[in-house]
Amino acid sequence: MSYLQKAKELQAMIGQGKSIEALDKFYHDDVVVVDGNRPARNGKAEQKAAVQSWYDMIQEMHGGGVGAITSDEENGITTAESWVEITMKGGNRMKMEEVTVQQWKGDKIIHERFYYSLPE
Repeated sequence: MSYLQKAKELQAMIGQGKSIEALDKFYHDDVVVVDGNRPARNGKAEQKAAVQSWYDMIQEMHGGGVGAITSDEENGITTAESWVEITMKGGNRMKMEEVTVQQWKGDKIIHERFYYSLPE
């Protein structure tokens, strides 16, 4: 399976609300995840906890989607552009857009970085 196919499957799973399952399937145990300007998260367990914490803050999901997904097969790098519209607990509704860049090691993501802007 190509890195592009893996990235498409990963994004499809996230879109189906299967983020934790996607982590189990596609992330290396020693993954490093950089999320904006926050300190890096080290390891799959730390990333799982961060994803669960994110979902725990959401009151309602209104929609989401994926734009472009690209792949550099030779260097094992994929990128995906996505968006989600949500209402956070407490009532703040927002649309978040992000780009993720993933470095693959074999069949698993070893490094991931998110770039995004939040509404003002």
